[in-house]
Amino acid sequence: MLGQVARAYTRSDADRADLESEMVAQLWRAYPRYDAARSFSTWMYRIALNVAISFGRRYRVAVPLGEAGGALAVEPRPHEEREERLGRLNAFIAALDPMNRALVLLYLEDCPQREIAEVLGITETNVSTKLHRLKRRLREQMTEAEGA
Repeated sequence: MLGQVARAYTRSDADRADLESEMVAQLWRAYPRYDAARSFSTWMYRIALNVAISFGRRYRVAVPLGEAGGALAVEPRPHEEREERLGRLNAFIAALDPMNRALVLLYLEDCPQREIAEVLGITETNVSTKLHRLKRRLREQMTEAEGA
């Protein structure tokens, strides 16, 4: 889980390793304040995301938006099409602000909306609304890219 959060907020292996180390250190320091009445994974996600966002601000880490692709000389194979779509999805996620990036990351991890709301400190209704809007934006961008 920490590795996935670090990948979403960094661009190099060195930055990822630094961020993961900082996450572990913060989790270690915060553990005495952990409330066992709450979900451990929610607590861990919240700390990891806060550390990742702070790390990005402090070190001005930017996730690359991907390379501009040229026209293909031959028809892409299904595997290449899948890779291209994944690249566009990653570019979409990388371009999001930290809150929406965290929201998408948690959604892709199959976290329940209740847990996402708790981690991000927003209401379940807000989670639902934000996800709906993000899905619509992604659908529009993917359709636009496929039509180009």
